Amino acid sequence: MELKKEYSTSWLHHISQEDGIERVESGNTTLTLLASKNGTEIIHHRLSKGKSWALAPLEGWDELEFVHLLSGRLHYKLGDAEGILEPGESLSAEPVQDCIIFTADEDSTFIYVCSNYVFHQYSEITRKFNHLAVEIAEKDGYTASHCERIKTHSLEIGRRMSLNNNELMSLSFGAFFHDIGKLNIPDEILLKPSRLNDEEFSIIRMHTTFGKEILASTGVPHLIEAGVIAEQHHERFDGSGYPHGLMGNQIDVGASIVAVVDSYDAMTSNRPYQRAKSKDQAICEIRELRGTAYHPDVVDTFLSLVDTFQDI
Repeated sequence: MELKKEYSTSWLHHISQEDGIERVESGNTTLTLLASKNGTEIIHHRLSKGKSWALAPLEGWDELEFVHLLSGRLHYKLGDAEGILEPGESLSAEPVQDCIIFTADEDSTFIYVCSNYVFHQYSEITRKFNHLAVEIAEKDGYTASHCERIKTHSLEIGRRMSLNNNELMSLSFGAFFHDIGKLNIPDEILLKPSRLNDEEFSIIRMHTTFGKEILASTGVPHLIEAGVIAEQHHERFDGSGYPHGLMGNQIDVGASIVAVVDSYDAMTSNRPYQRAKSKDQAICEIRELRGTAYHPDVVDTFLSLVDTFQDI
């Protein structure tokens, strides 16, 4: 009998790396549904270095979830505990009772098995993320790359400040989509090459409230929670910010982190109305505003990490 590289029948399916029932991509993450039957699904994941993926508990959820690492290296965090998953090793939970965040120390692939249908929900949420990301990029190319930098550096600070996994999840989405409300700002104001007048500035300030509303409208729990960061990332520690004039610890910690990283990135980037400052100038300004505009603990953590920030 002749051997074929790929052999399939009505009941036996040979699945190549390029095949699968369905595939969805988001940034540097690719999910491929390999098999689905009677409530059990097998999903192949590709996760690029530095990117994160998570398992989170759901009310009324009592399913088996299983992760088997094929290649690369995954660092995982559960509460105060941390661990490393090497190729050939697995994690199993029945059910997941607390948020587990996996971060790829290098490009990684793994198999995820669940005893219930999850891929459709995965794909729908991912499509919503992708749609929002594309809208940001089309509205303002600066905002697209800016948001990726804010997300990456905010998570570095959040981890150093020992935020719990749920806070890190909200920070991840809130940092990336912090400026999503700019979709509702007229182009002639958002892209104006000169400084804004008072009326225009009052309009652009509304992007914080618009951002919360847009994220809430998705119906995705993590995006709804991230709306707090979108709304508060222009609040200031001394109460001088907007939209509500919150101060101190009234401000969400994730929003306080994004406020510092967002300001640093804006200072060191060329804008239509302002040339970029040097890295040292930006750091000096943030240091001077410690305890007035910015949360002291966030500034201290930022200063301890800023020299390690990579260009994105």
